[in-house]
Amino acid sequence: MSMKTLKLLTILVPPLIIGGFEYVRHEFLLDSLSMETGNFYMLLLTFLLSYLFASWMFRRIESVNLRLSREQARHAVYEERERLARELHDNIAQTLFFLNVQLKKGQLEEARSAVSEIDHHLRQAIFNLRTVPEESATFASRLQTWLEEWSVLSGIPVEHRIDMNLGALPPSAEVPLFSIIREAFTNIRKHSKADRAWLELVSGEEGRSTWRLRIADNGLGLAPGSADRAGRYGLGLMRKQARELGAELVLSGEEGEGLTITLAVRHSPSGEGGSL
Repeated sequence: MSMKTLKLLTILVPPLIIGGFEYVRHEFLLDSLSMETGNFYMLLLTFLLSYLFASWMFRRIESVNLRLSREQARHAVYEERERLARELHDNIAQTLFFLNVQLKKGQLEEARSAVSEIDHHLRQAIFNLRTVPEESATFASRLQTWLEEWSVLSGIPVEHRIDMNLGALPPSAEVPLFSIIREAFTNIRKHSKADRAWLELVSGEEGRSTWRLRIADNGLGLAPGSADRAGRYGLGLMRKQARELGAELVLSGEEGEGLTITLAVRHSPSGEGGSL
């Protein structure tokens, strides 16, 4: 039932029933029903009608809102998967070009590394795309599943703490936030030489759209000046996504002591859109 139909019912049903009762009362029941009794019945009918109609109306509105929320989540998941598919295509195309160059040069070791990279991308894509998204799954549960799958593929254990209040993370923030997380863990796998990783995603004060993300590893850490080095596409992408969230991405950690990425949002941007 559309919102327009609900609006019409809200306008028409109460006056039709109450007006109909008043008409029957004055036309046919004046002799058998006193004014005081009629007024009492009128009050009782109005109360009962208001209670029943309001209860039914709010149930319908809650049902519509729940359905819209689920459709938003499904749309966000497919949107993110479409983006992942484009990235997968670009990454494999680039790796294949590199593989072709190395084979022409006869550098078989680098060629084997390129084949291994393609294999990893394909395995990750299979993990991400093999199942239809669950309508009831929250962003936190989808992220937890993804982390477990990433750990299996990379062989790097991940300790995670995900504690998000309802409404702390709006749908519009889910896609850029997951992009940051995915890029951060890609860097851990490819460059950090870490054997352990951590993720913490927690909401702030209850009732406010605030949250904080922290990703850390025990790998090579951050070389001096490397965070500002030109050509670091992954880091630039994460900073761009952070700006979309209205936040600043902070990297910390000394060389050889692991890397920590922190992202905090005090007031999440409003809007419609994405999810993991």
